[in-house]
Amino acid sequence: MKSTFDFGLIGLGVMGRNFILNVADNNFKAYGHDLDDKKVNALKEEGNNLEKIDASTNIETFVNALSMPRKIMLLVPAGKIVDAVIDDLLPLLDKDDIIIDGGNSFFTDTDRRADALADKGIHFFGAGVSGGAKGARLGPSIMPGGNREAYNKVKPIFEAVSAKYKGEPCVAYLGPKSAGNYVKMVHNGIEYGLMQITSEIYDLLKKGGDFTNEQLHQTYAKWNTGRLQSFLVQITSEIFAQNDHLEDGKLIDKILDKAKQKGTGKWTSQNAMDLGIPVPSIDIAVSMRELSALKNERIIAANLYEKPSIEKIDAEKLEKLAEEAMYFSFVITYAQGLSQLADASKEYAYDLDLEIVAKIWRAGCIIRAEILTDIAIAFSVDKDLPNLLVSKQFVDKIRSAVSSARQLVAYGAKNGIPLPGLSNSLTYFDAYTTNKLPLNLIQAQRDYFGSHTYERLDRDGIFHTEWSD
Repeated sequence: MKSTFDFGLIGLGVMGRNFILNVADNNFKAYGHDLDDKKVNALKEEGNNLEKIDASTNIETFVNALSMPRKIMLLVPAGKIVDAVIDDLLPLLDKDDIIIDGGNSFFTDTDRRADALADKGIHFFGAGVSGGAKGARLGPSIMPGGNREAYNKVKPIFEAVSAKYKGEPCVAYLGPKSAGNYVKMVHNGIEYGLMQITSEIYDLLKKGGDFTNEQLHQTYAKWNTGRLQSFLVQITSEIFAQNDHLEDGKLIDKILDKAKQKGTGKWTSQNAMDLGIPVPSIDIAVSMRELSALKNERIIAANLYEKPSIEKIDAEKLEKLAEEAMYFSFVITYAQGLSQLADASKEYAYDLDLEIVAKIWRAGCIIRAEILTDIAIAFSVDKDLPNLLVSKQFVDKIRSAVSSARQLVAYGAKNGIPLPGLSNSLTYFDAYTTNKLPLNLIQAQRDYFGSHTYERLDRDGIFHTEWSD
């Protein structure tokens, strides 16, 4: 076989098959590899042109089919499988060949792999891919980082297959080392937060306003035409309209309230704590998925404690409050994630441009939203913006929406409706916009029991007091 294929992809599951078909659709010859005969044959059949797209279960055949320098993308589960595939490839590769990890690998694993492969003359970089199976087929948002020269060799392919926002490719080189994987990790953390908030608003509308599934469908559809326009709001609207194919009624009412996770939200939360960056809206979204898994315990506990009788709210009023509270909480969640990216960029020397990050999230990815246009503008005005809450692009909008968030958080507390995403967003806002917090007492306590010292308001220096018993 001649080495004529422009791009290779290992892992022909749903994401991998769709991505490589996207590559072929954009006039690049693509060759796939998987150990599963059925997946290989399915790709060949769907591609329907072996001159343009082919595949094999044999790793040597796969490598030899690729033109030099070889551009090989992995879409396999994160962890040991990535290392195993790299080990299989290494004896077959040549200097300056490129391996791209398109999965959700933890960013420190990417750094480790890049360093080890650089010693062997092989380029390795991570590229976060967001958009799910449909995005992979029709145009995802792609977040690459690593060696810039290696990326430039793949750039024409990635720009061709990526989603487009008003003609602009939703892909850009983000920075060295594991910048791409890190940005994708935080993207997923933001995703967790937005999904949690969206579900809480659904709960409020249903319990507080007796919204039917049809009303929920119409309400989210209407919101998707305004400032809340986003992929998550769009699909939420469609979910409420979906009939159950097994029984009468809507499917949403038959789905068990236990949410699963793959770990990227948890990584975002854990790393934010390592960096000392507060991301409470993301933290609580992770915790709520964990709490939802305690279904049996929740059933027992629900029978032990009485809930307040829910006071109903006029549907029109509730809809207005909910739209404003959701917008407020969405902005707060993006603000937290972007603050983490800004700090991580300094800590890990990524040199991220957050305007570019916001721009490549505007289409293709799960958190694509109209809000990102304003976010991109905010960072174009001030590249060193510490937080969206201090951007002129958002101050007036947040001022007009925060009252609704307060009303609904108070309503939820009074009526026993859990709103952790909304309340954590509000608490973050109130703490961030408070010039004097009661943490002076905590510093006094720490010095009292542990001689940990404290600083003063009225003079410079570090102080310790021998506190009286």
